[in-house]
Amino acid sequence: MAENAGLENHRIKSFKNKGRDVENKRDEHLLKKRNVPQEESLEDSDVDSDFKGVSVSVWAYNATSDNAVIQLSAVQAARKLLSSDRNPPIDDLIKSGILPILVKCLERDDNPSLQFEAAWALTNIASGTSAQTQAVVKSNAVPLFLRLLHSPHQNVCEQAVWALGNIIGDGPQCRDYVISLGVVKPLLSFINPSIPITFLRNVTWVIVNLCRNKDPPPPMETVQEVNTVWALSYLTDGGNEQIQMVIDSGVVPFLVPLLSHQEVKVQTAALRAVGNIVTGTDEQTQVVLNCDVLSHFPNLLTHPKEKINKEAVWFLSNITAGNQQQVQAVIDAGLIPMIIHQLAKGDFGTQKEAAWAISNLTISGRKDQVEFLVEQNVIPPFCNLLSVKDSQVVQVVLDGLKNILIMAGDEASTIAEIIEECGGLEKIENLQQHENEDIYKLAFEIIDQYFSGDDIDEDPSLIPETTQGGTFNFDPASNMQAKEFNF
Repeated sequence: MAENAGLENHRIKSFKNKGRDVENKRDEHLLKKRNVPQEESLEDSDVDSDFKGVSVSVWAYNATSDNAVIQLSAVQAARKLLSSDRNPPIDDLIKSGILPILVKCLERDDNPSLQFEAAWALTNIASGTSAQTQAVVKSNAVPLFLRLLHSPHQNVCEQAVWALGNIIGDGPQCRDYVISLGVVKPLLSFINPSIPITFLRNVTWVIVNLCRNKDPPPPMETVQEVNTVWALSYLTDGGNEQIQMVIDSGVVPFLVPLLSHQEVKVQTAALRAVGNIVTGTDEQTQVVLNCDVLSHFPNLLTHPKEKINKEAVWFLSNITAGNQQQVQAVIDAGLIPMIIHQLAKGDFGTQKEAAWAISNLTISGRKDQVEFLVEQNVIPPFCNLLSVKDSQVVQVVLDGLKNILIMAGDEASTIAEIIEECGGLEKIENLQQHENEDIYKLAFEIIDQYFSGDDIDEDPSLIPETTQGGTFNFDPASNMQAKEFNF
């Protein structure tokens, strides 16, 4: 995934607008799932009506028939029995010897209906106890399920995904085995705009199962962790609905600690995944914040890898685009001075993200939060970016400076002095000749309103209520102007 393109896409399409027992049961439910059809009755009598007086062993025998109709009917009968809500006789079916027969049916590319019914039956066997799941694995079903991920028939593909999810959910050993056979790449291929939402939910669930193991990683697991976490990042890059699916899966508390993983590749993948989540709604962002995610950022912002710094600041730019409580969380975590340091000293890509983070705060933040920003000496490094060639960065900085001046009210002259003393005024004056119409108009407005000497008092919306001790005091109209300003 192209790094720069990924972040720019978020700017355009995804930028934000303004009981333990129960949990354990939910976790168990996420691990394995059983197909129970909605469109047909699953009473035992339904099966008996087709096979009255026929034993399970005879079904197994019929499933090997050369007669396609008899074979499909036998496999379908086994599937119906396994789909029963009331204690499906999984062990009886395994003892009958039908398991290898069902696995053999997975090879029948000439009969996709048979493949689908066999895959469904095996899915439900794998939804049972660990011993029952292991029986499916030992029958060599996994390589065939992986092969079915490439089937031209979507129902067969989806059933194979479901079966693999149950097998992966059995534990670390099964998970590592399935990953070693190459499950991640075909899973990722299903994540595209045309995939039906029900299919996407199953893919999401399987990827979550890939990430759920909490045991210490074995020596060769890093590549597996990277692949599975990147898979989550692809899923969360698809908009708020897909973000919510990942959140609902319960994987976020397992994902956030990976931000401090010893392997840089794992950190990078985790940072992109949680970064995608916080491009969503304020409520979705709060789920990540509730996992103490900001405690990882002092190390991420001082990481020796510049790419980590950039992604970390991008993440924070989406937090500062949130509500005022979320802005305060960034301040309370002591991260504002670190963002400003990256604004001043980072490479250009990181500086660009820092400019967004600062400018977003000037929109989302309260007057005291913006005042804190100014007190941290943000204006000089902010103004330094006014001379870069990137028009988007220049406009973001101008927007941020204008928001600060508006919110400053009667202290706007003090802010203007800081801008002038650090060379910002000269840069703004030069921007009046900029080729971008929005930029030169904005530059002209800032100079006309705040640097012409006597215009501040002539604008009624900028008349302050009171001034105390050099702090900003704004009237409601001024604050509303800043809130409604659009980039």
